[in-house]
Amino acid sequence: MRAASDLAACRELLRGGSRTFFAASRILPPAVSNPAIALYAFCRLADDAVDVDGGRTDAVERLRSRLALAYSGRPLALPADRAFADVVSRFAIPIALPEALLEGLLWDAEGRHYETLGDLLAYAVRVAGAVGAMMSLLMRRRDPAVVARACDLGIAMQLTNIARDVGEDARAGRLYLPLSWMRDTGLDPDAWLADPRHDTRTGEVVGRLLSVADTFYRRSIPGIGALPPSCRPGIHAARLIYAEIGREVERQRYDSVSRRAVVSASRKMRLLAGALVTSFAARDAIVDHVEPAARFLIEAVAATAPPGAAASRPRSGSMAESVVWVLDLFERLERRDQLLRGENTS
Repeated sequence: MRAASDLAACRELLRGGSRTFFAASRILPPAVSNPAIALYAFCRLADDAVDVDGGRTDAVERLRSRLALAYSGRPLALPADRAFADVVSRFAIPIALPEALLEGLLWDAEGRHYETLGDLLAYAVRVAGAVGAMMSLLMRRRDPAVVARACDLGIAMQLTNIARDVGEDARAGRLYLPLSWMRDTGLDPDAWLADPRHDTRTGEVVGRLLSVADTFYRRSIPGIGALPPSCRPGIHAARLIYAEIGREVERQRYDSVSRRAVVSASRKMRLLAGALVTSFAARDAIVDHVEPAARFLIEAVAATAPPGAAASRPRSGSMAESVVWVLDLFERLERRDQLLRGENTS
């Protein structure tokens, strides 16, 4: 009973504050979506803990203590901590993965900037690649090449987030664009951060970052094909929708300083339909490449014994049914958007 109530509490947490993830989780089979909700609820609370404390590094230290308790089987008496402890035990998630996420949050708390693309990739690996690797384990896929592709998808999505949120981050005093790239265009990072404005130089840097993200998106595709059939549509949908954010930034002439790119609900529906088609397509061979910054994550998974064979596995029969549900969801969201637009113009 406690496990069910803890999961319900995690679900409610995400329903109120992470609607996009909550909706996306519905496209995955319950054997994956339920532990994913528990996993993401803990990650969300960790992120919030750092934000609420104003980016203080001691908040990260407290989170590390919570993490250690969860892995020792003595989680704090909180639904998210108990659910998380159960998930990492059942799916044999090595502690190095959530530790990497906390290290990325520490870098945020320190206000770290990134001189080169390699430095930025090290950050993206921690805050998003580690989550991709954990999701791969929830889908019972531990092969190093598949985990590496999951990290690639996480990296791509994080780079897209950075490209989309340049202005929003700058106004909050944060800068994630590679500083050396900015200098290459003639921008002084400190002066620009003090007065963030869009021009062709910032557009050049944003476009360059999106090009790198596209490389990681392409590299992730064969790995998605290696996932259980019931999981492929949801992960393909995430890939397509996030990549489309980059296309929206392009349509805005790479201006993500004065504007924030948004993918319409109708466009999301079309991408979801494409995700279903792609999920049935022939699988490409998985490239045997590991992003150097992510190697420690893949090695940590390889060194961890997999869970027992009796553990539940994702069922494939619910795939089309789940996609139809999500298509219907976005259709209703589109109708709502149309009504809101009508109210704003009346």
